[in-house]
Amino acid sequence: MFDPFIAPSGTLLGLLQRGRGDGTLHALAAPRPEALAALNHCVVSDPRHDWQLENRSLYYARLYLDLDGGIEEIERHLADPDDPIDTDDSRTGLALSVLGHLASYGRDDALALLRRYATTGANWTWALDELALRDDDAGLRSLALPVLARFPATDQGAADLAAAVRDSFEPRPWRLWADDPREAVGARVRAAGEQGSFDRWQRQMRPGGPRPGWSVQAVFDWAQQALERGSELHVPAARCLTAVAGPDDLPRIVEAAHSGPEGARCAALHYLAEAGEPVVLDLIEAAAVSPSRTVAHTAIAAFERMTGDAAVGRARRWAHRPDALGASAAGVLACRGTAQDAPQVLGALREAVRGDGPDAPRLWTLVDGAGRLGIACAAPVLRHVYRETSSSHLRGRAARALAATDPSFATGFAVECLWDCEETTREVAALHAETGDIRVAERLRRLAADPAEEAEVQTAVRSRIGPDASAV
Repeated sequence: MFDPFIAPSGTLLGLLQRGRGDGTLHALAAPRPEALAALNHCVVSDPRHDWQLENRSLYYARLYLDLDGGIEEIERHLADPDDPIDTDDSRTGLALSVLGHLASYGRDDALALLRRYATTGANWTWALDELALRDDDAGLRSLALPVLARFPATDQGAADLAAAVRDSFEPRPWRLWADDPREAVGARVRAAGEQGSFDRWQRQMRPGGPRPGWSVQAVFDWAQQALERGSELHVPAARCLTAVAGPDDLPRIVEAAHSGPEGARCAALHYLAEAGEPVVLDLIEAAAVSPSRTVAHTAIAAFERMTGDAAVGRARRWAHRPDALGASAAGVLACRGTAQDAPQVLGALREAVRGDGPDAPRLWTLVDGAGRLGIACAAPVLRHVYRETSSSHLRGRAARALAATDPSFATGFAVECLWDCEETTREVAALHAETGDIRVAERLRRLAADPAEEAEVQTAVRSRIGPDASAV
């Protein structure tokens, strides 16, 4: 999937793509056709950089309800001629999830479209999972024959059906169909379930990893062979070393971390970092400038896993470096440093935004660190990240940091965060938003009554509107 185009943050489309609370508020104030056009664009052209991590479906479904929007554009998107060709989940997953939420709010048109797509669409398994959570037993039973018709009565068809039953995310439909008295339904599904269980048992009986009695060298060989096959198993190999290595093996492991083959070197670095061996910090510093990108990245990753005082002390020395190890050291200080490290964390935060923009991966730990250390003068940078980042998770981290550093947060960004696409951001807003704003009081009541809202958000809301919270 290509990175999506994200419109400027000051536009309605840009706000909705980011999932910001202001997107909903602006959409409700905009002309309805314009708002629906922007909303449909977001749903059929997923704006998320990481669709497995970021939330948008409930946010968009709620806006469809508020705008009384139809689902014609979603239906056209699902019926596109590309559907059988482009089977990546990212093409239709968001649209199907939005339909699922709409169905849970009582939209029969969304439920009917999910049923049709489950019988004809390429991403039918996702649609079936949505229906498993929202449809009644009769609706699911009606899908049995159309879904099973996808699997021909051949050996390959039986194998594919067994894999579908085995790998299903929501097993409810398959359990209903297994109880169906019809031979073409119940018997087939039961046989597929038995075959899937047998396949899983066979895989468990053929482990490809370490065996009891392995030596340190055998673990190094395993890690190297995996790397040569294109798999990075450095961390599992380090855990194996913990099980097989004794005190006498330390010199060999140190030597491997210094100059061994790539796979062995990476496993040894992780092992020594986990063990907290003092020598590992010098080995990490040398490996971080290795011409091998695998070794360099592994050295930095091993350093970031260290939790002791020695790692923090070395991070203070390395944080001034202009390379990847310096950036990693600043992240370690953000996670585990003390008040004395605030200037270095703030400097790294500003430099990351200036150099790499508001979506830089290293901003995640630096934003968290600014909040953890209570760096008040970081608020202007945090507000910039909040407004401009296209990552809803990073925006949520910025909101938490602003709650700890910015006195204006309660009357500013916290208010719009009540409409944010991320439940963790709505939770922060529910705890901090100033209830003197009439919009806040009404929104808190609506979230408390919404059965689709996450439990953590509702707990935070009720802490503000309970018997002792007379302000609301």
